[in-house]
Amino acid sequence: MSDAAEADGSGRGSTGGTGPTRRSVEVEYWVIDDDGRLTDPRGLVDASPGVEREFVSPLLEIKTTPCESTAELREELFDRVGRVLRRADELDKGLVPLATPIHDGEIADRESERTRIQDRVVGDRFEYVRHCAGTHVHIEQRPGHAVDQLNTLTALDPALALVSSSPYFEREPLAASARSVLYRRLAYEHLPKQGKLWPYLEDTEEWARRLERRYEAFVTEAIASGCDRETVEGCFIPEGAVWVPVKLRAAFSTVEWRSPDTALPSQVVRLADDLVEAVDRGVRTEVRIEGDTGRVTDDAVVLPSFDAVEEHVEAAVRDGLDSEAVRSYLGRMGFDVDAYDPLSAELRGAGALSAAEARETRIDYADRLKRDIGRRQAVSGD
Repeated sequence: MSDAAEADGSGRGSTGGTGPTRRSVEVEYWVIDDDGRLTDPRGLVDASPGVEREFVSPLLEIKTTPCESTAELREELFDRVGRVLRRADELDKGLVPLATPIHDGEIADRESERTRIQDRVVGDRFEYVRHCAGTHVHIEQRPGHAVDQLNTLTALDPALALVSSSPYFEREPLAASARSVLYRRLAYEHLPKQGKLWPYLEDTEEWARRLERRYEAFVTEAIASGCDRETVEGCFIPEGAVWVPVKLRAAFSTVEWRSPDTALPSQVVRLADDLVEAVDRGVRTEVRIEGDTGRVTDDAVVLPSFDAVEEHVEAAVRDGLDSEAVRSYLGRMGFDVDAYDPLSAELRGAGALSAAEARETRIDYADRLKRDIGRRQAVSGD
């Protein structure tokens, strides 16, 4: 998410608990030139509403407003991505829907005080973050149910396997979701609670306490690395100084799931729809934590122990949908696993890539993105 988005919650307010549960998405794409090299997205930002630069130079974010239905979300996301793609064609550029850039050269930051502080705190490991492009799904908080919503999304974190889109770090295969390894294990290794999945919540007060502890830990690390406290506190609010996979967002009145890789728009919309359905089922019935199996029934959403969730997350990151345990678990939690075809699975057998092969791979998947948008627009025009 961009610096501006962290500071400004405009466009994501709650409906106050009436009507359909609203949802929005933010999707990040790598920008390439016609030769498949990473390039600056200059000229693309004003192609559509909801388009922003990210903290590294070749990364672009496209986000939607809160939508009340899957059809509305699909229409808006496809329209916005389509506008950017048309501008990109005019400028001989493309958008790549892969979670890592398959690139082993330097990826430059855009200048900002916020990024400079993160770089100082995280140190050399901040390089791992520069290689990550993801999808964030925001689901409207329902009054009295925010904790259940957050706990449900925590239990559904292994669903990241449904849209894993790159096994590569640099040009070497790493895992089904290389981005998850970079973000969760490597980048924040000395501040692990800043980037890993947090256990279930008892209440919102517990969330506030956790957030305050992590914020103070971040500020302390920043000061120890030579930053000024006033500057750090001016750049970061507590909920903006943790990068955990599931967050309560007070500014947006949403529960945010940050685990998925960037992916094709059709995959993102399907995933958001399934997530909202699962979370809404818990709001309509009940959510309880029980045993190690997990299941969705007509009467309840039964979440397994957090230890069991962590085991499934580990398998989802490492093996994706090749893990039968992950497939079985997601099926019990209400997902039609066979409806998903993650891009990462297409690339896992390729082995190490040459620089030329990496550029060609980026071009191929930029073309896949255009075809994905084109199919939707053709259907809409019939």
